[in-house]
Amino acid sequence: MKVIIINGSPRKNGNTSIAVNELVRTFEAEGVEAEVFQIGNKAVRGCIACGSCAKNGRCVFDDEVNVIARSFETADGLIVATPVYYASANATTIACLDRLFYSTHFDKTMKLGASVAVARRGGCSATFDELNKYFTICGMPVVSSQYWNSVHGREKGEAAQDEEGMQTMRVLARNMTFLMKAVALGKEKFGLPEKESWTPTHFIR
Repeated sequence: MKVIIINGSPRKNGNTSIAVNELVRTFEAEGVEAEVFQIGNKAVRGCIACGSCAKNGRCVFDDEVNVIARSFETADGLIVATPVYYASANATTIACLDRLFYSTHFDKTMKLGASVAVARRGGCSATFDELNKYFTICGMPVVSSQYWNSVHGREKGEAAQDEEGMQTMRVLARNMTFLMKAVALGKEKFGLPEKESWTPTHFIR
């Protein structure tokens, strides 16, 4: 089993990293490989809808997004963790996800997804909803925990004092581990759900 974790924070050892590290420790204890990509301090630009990925199978901007895409294809699960600024994920995280999901054409059905929001106070639930939309548009079940996946802290290191937040991270990692194993067994015994050809319906004719 393998999970990749995208850390959208620009701060290497900030509060988002504390949440991510708690996930990693739990996954390792469960025998799951966890690979972390810290993209918040990288120059990740947004999608320009050029369509090159449809022809080339990768984003035209050859940066961290294409590196993540290679790991994402073979991973069983994806977790996106972000700091919350204006009641949403930070811009680098969104730019990365827009391009990652748009430019990758491999089947994501039954890969598991989860989001984590880290804030001083408010905006976590809005960010949680925002990130989960990336998973639900492409057949990725969303993994839950004991609470919405949020951790609180303002100054560096304060997130470690959020005992409920840390527990939520551990429960999330254990739930994801269980569900990845369940999906693997289900695929082995029953295969993936039947696929239908996409029927796009547009509002303008």
